[in-house]
Amino acid sequence: MDTAYNNCYAVIFAGGVGSRMKGASIPKQFLELGGKSIIAHTLEHFEKHPRIAGIVVVSVASGISRMKEIVSAEGFKKVLDIVPGGQTGQDSIFEGLARLARHDAVNDSSVVLVHDGVRPLIDGETIDACIESVITRGCTATVAPAGETIIEEENGVVTRVVDRSKCKLARAPQAFMFKDLYSAQLDARAKGRHDYIDSISLMSDYGYVIHTIEGPVDNIKITTPRDFYSYKGFVDYKEMKQLWGDC
Repeated sequence: MDTAYNNCYAVIFAGGVGSRMKGASIPKQFLELGGKSIIAHTLEHFEKHPRIAGIVVVSVASGISRMKEIVSAEGFKKVLDIVPGGQTGQDSIFEGLARLARHDAVNDSSVVLVHDGVRPLIDGETIDACIESVITRGCTATVAPAGETIIEEENGVVTRVVDRSKCKLARAPQAFMFKDLYSAQLDARAKGRHDYIDSISLMSDYGYVIHTIEGPVDNIKITTPRDFYSYKGFVDYKEMKQLWGDC
């Protein structure tokens, strides 16, 4: 592994307003656990990673002031900017990429990792694996094994039971050569496309092969109260494991 390769950047999407987090009065990325917001837990992994040279945070416009306060309070030095998101997830990622494109150090050999701000259970090993994969193979998606049987159904009737061994759950980060992702984003926008659900969907549509690396099963996206309590459970488990080891 080329551990010296550090021309790598992250676009962290934190543009949600928490519409599915019933009962929460603030966007989900600002909910706190252990005295620290979810977005701060997420950013910390990229801030501390030696191969990440810079971070752009894409925030819901109404949360930019709060995001700046968090970055300042946590002393995050790698955050290059905090920019408002767009009308869709695709547009929001584009805004982050467009900001990176103005950064002097970003060039044709730069790598960009796109990550959800509400996936705080990422780890350094997964970031490393994404970087190595995109450098050596190309566009890369982080996945986790499907733990339950998956079916296809139509009108309330099961039409196919899918072979679970061939199924994976999409996780994050997603990793790309910056020039490839930014070029595809520019072309899609020129053609009036703003509806790609994520960057691997976009790049797959543009003919790129999407490779995979396996990441932590617990790297869930926190969008509902159940997700938040699952997240808390994972954190509590890791703390207990540090104290007592495997039981």
